[in-house]
Amino acid sequence: MASKTLTWVEQDTSLGEAEDLAYSTTLLRAVQHGDLTGPIVRLYRPEPTVSFGQQDVRLSGYEVAREQSQRYGFTPTVRKVGGRAAAYHRDSLIIDHIQPEVDAMVGFRQRFEYFGELFTNILHRLGVDAAVGEIPGEYCAGEYSVHAVVSPQQRIKLAGTAQRVVKGAWLFSTSLVVQNGAAIRDVLTDVYRALGIPFAPETAGAVEDAASGVAVEDIID
Repeated sequence: MASKTLTWVEQDTSLGEAEDLAYSTTLLRAVQHGDLTGPIVRLYRPEPTVSFGQQDVRLSGYEVAREQSQRYGFTPTVRKVGGRAAAYHRDSLIIDHIQPEVDAMVGFRQRFEYFGELFTNILHRLGVDAAVGEIPGEYCAGEYSVHAVVSPQQRIKLAGTAQRVVKGAWLFSTSLVVQNGAAIRDVLTDVYRALGIPFAPETAGAVEDAASGVAVEDIID
């Protein structure tokens, strides 16, 4: 029988850009094989990273995009899940949920809905007019992107979500930009230009752009 006790892990120090991503998979495999009992929630503040999707690697502008990432001080990595390039830094928060599940594919879509609602509710409590849905021109476009309504004319993406399913377990990961949205806009503008993918820089931002004074610690609390 799977454990019903939630293990809550706040990772104090980054393991390294690629290592942080890899450790999510390590935990998933450990839960899958019963070496760890789930569910597990892991939170950490990542080093500046541009995480490319598998599709990005096949584009002719990929190497230039990697160079642009490094020029802004962001380490380029490639993740195993889908989607396009996304960026995060020390003013972001990564939240990994890992859960044992006999048939992990059951509820795949519902998990996107559930976690989208979870994070919009958290943001509402902090004064953000948050919603779920894709914004035209956003980076790493997704049906379940969490965004903020800043004005009738402007919405900004705050969080992207991704899911990985293996036999007997699943990983749901959320990347939330809390502060310093300008750094995300700047690096992604040149990365997406190099990749040849349309991107509207004004759609990238941070939680503090929608609710002044909100910090990473507030999200964790």
